This record gives sequence, structure tokens and C-alpha cells, in this order.
Amino acid sequence: MQADLIIVGAGMVGSTLALALEGTGLDIVVVDGSPLQVPPFDAQAPFEPRVSALSAASQRILERVGAWPGIAARRASPYTDMQVWDGSGTGQIHFCAASVHAPVLGHIVENRVVQDALVERLREQASVRLLADARLEQLRRSGDEWLLTLVDGQQIRTPLLVAADGANSAVRRLSGCETREWDYLHHAIVTSVRCHESHRRTAWQRFTDDGPLAFLPLTRDGDTHWCSIVWSVPEREAERLMALDDKAFCLALGRAFEERLGEVEHADPRVCIPLRQRHAKRYVQQGLALIGDAAHTIHPLAGQGVNLGLLDAAVLAEVLQAALRRGEQPGDLQVLSRFERRRMPHNLSMMAAMEGFERLFQADPLPLRWLRNSGLKLVETLPGAKSMFVRQALGLSGDLPELARA
Repeated sequence: MQADLIIVGAGMVGSTLALALEGTGLDIVVVDGSPLQVPPFDAQAPFEPRVSALSAASQRILERVGAWPGIAARRASPYTDMQVWDGSGTGQIHFCAASVHAPVLGHIVENRVVQDALVERLREQASVRLLADARLEQLRRSGDEWLLTLVDGQQIRTPLLVAADGANSAVRRLSGCETREWDYLHHAIVTSVRCHESHRRTAWQRFTDDGPLAFLPLTRDGDTHWCSIVWSVPEREAERLMALDDKAFCLALGRAFEERLGEVEHADPRVCIPLRQRHAKRYVQQGLALIGDAAHTIHPLAGQGVNLGLLDAAVLAEVLQAALRRGEQPGDLQVLSRFERRRMPHNLSMMAAMEGFERLFQADPLPLRWLRNSGLKLVETLPGAKSMFVRQALGLSGDLPELARA
């Protein structure tokens, strides 16, 4: 089989890239190891444990590739406010969408909902071939092309290969792309919980001595008492919390959250995820580009991972479209380097900021505790600084691709 472009990974980022290249004339093959089935959505079904905090920029990208209607028709929970505080001090800060005249700060959406809406759109595209249940076995250069061999023995050739196959990317490993990575020595416990009080369309985040704890607002059939939680704790504490029965876990969670939303009344099954930061030394080589978690993974404390990945997809699509208009070969290193130059500085700055926050709020020395509390209090008193943070979170500033612009 031959294709102009092969995207390995039909997750949120890979599917977005394929849809963003609609109408370019490229013959695109999307390869994924899962069945890529889209079951009927059940509005009464429990929430999926993994969710994303989609920014306004991400929403615009998903709207313009035609996936947002499918997301909104399933389940998306808007939030208008964010409350952040230091559990070891008195510093706190409140952000609101109204401060920048925006209707919402973002939406909390289950990852499965986003992916199903995207795959639904992909199946409508004549220029895209989906290879489901297809796992990559071997990868090598063959002349000016990449030769992919799948587990079933099928081979595909392409001059341009995009890795969108996640943090443990087979493409990145098989192509020899080097990474810088380190373990946070923390695990994230994720699940959905029902609280006694309404979340009031607010995203809540408390920085504890063990790590950040987020309560992200979910809504089901008008019920605003549900939240998705992301609780970052050291590995041994994660093992202890995972071993608790549901009642004991809810009590421990409520205490850690200072019961800001009253008693935690119910918890869905929990998932525990090791936290590791990873960044590829290069995003590109001849005929190859890495996007999304294949290129970078960051601490989940601000929920920015998928937003960075969707921006990767939108920028790469923009770079490839411009190259095609100029008559350039989209797989040339010179072309792909334009994508790297636009995305790597932004991703690195976001990773550095998240790393700085994580280290600052894990710090025990009294001067650093004073510094972080004073910093939160100071920003709370500066409307201009708060608006800057809000605009950054919304995706209203910086080098945005056309798909993400208002």
C-alpha cells in the first residue's frame, strides 16, 4: 500500500490532524491499534475516568474540523471560574471568564467523547483511509520513503510519517528519536465523584503537601454535583489510597479537598497513572514529525496536555498546506522544521512553567512557602496579571494557527 501521508495514532491529536488536512488532495492513511468503533452514546452511562480541560483555542480547532457538534451532542461540561489555593497557607486566587469578556474558561470533556466525535468525522472523509486493529511492528527508511510493517504483515510506504501514537510512541522508538525524560515519583489517581454541593461551574485546585488535587466540574442531565478528580500523590501514598474501599477513599478525598463542596458522597472506579515528563530532543527528521504526547508529556496539574497536542496538529496542518501551495514536498526536512520552530518553544515554556509550579508547591522550606502564598495573594490583587493568565489559558494570545484563532 502507498500513501502520501501516514498518521500513526487515531487519538484526539492524530484524528484532528487528518481532518485539518481535508481538501489538500493528500491521500492519507490513519493507522491505529484499537477497533475504532463508535458505539451509540448513552447519556446515563458513568463518566469515563480520563477527561481533558479543553481551552477555547482547542474548541475552535475542533469546531473547524467539524467535530465539536458531535462532542456537544454527547457530553461537555463548561466552566466559567477557577479557584486555586495553597493548602499549607492562606494564598488563593480566583479566575473568571467574565474578566476577559469570555462566556466560559473552557470545557471538561471525557477523552472518549472527543475521540468518538473525531472518528465519526474521519469515517465521512473519502481522502482518509482508516486502518483499525493495526499495530506497527517494524519501521525503516526505504529510499526516500518510510516503510511500515504491521503485525499482520501488511506493508505501507509513505514519504511523510506522523507519530501521534502517544507517550509510549512506537514510531518515536523505532525511528530512533531521542528524548529527555524524568520521573516525577508521583502517581495521579483519576476518577469521577459526586459531591454534596454543586460545583457551580468552577474548576477547583488545591495544592497539598503531597501534590496538586483538582476537582473539575462535570454535568450529567443537569446534575452539577459531579466532578472529575486528578489527585497527584507519591507512589506509596497512591498505593494506600487505591487499596481503600470506596467509603474510606471518599472520606480521605474530602479531607484533602477541605470539603469545599461538602461531603464526597460517591466515587466511581479509580485509575492510577504514573507521572513522567518526556520531551523529544527533535520533533522532526526527514519525512517524519512527532506531535502530541509522542513529542511531549507534561504534568497534568493544569490540564494542558491535550491542548498542546491539538495546537501541534493545527500548526503542522498549516505548515503542510502552505508547503503544498508553494509546490514544496511536505516531507522535506526544511518544511517540517518550520513546524518544529513554531511549536517547540511554546511547548518547552509550558513544560517549564508546569515544572516550576510543581516544584514550588512541593517545597517545604518556610521562605518558599511564604513566597508562593505571597505570590498568589499578589496576583489576586492585580486584575491585569489575572487577565493575562486567563487569556493564556483560553488560547487568546501567542502564535496561534489559523484554526485556533477567534
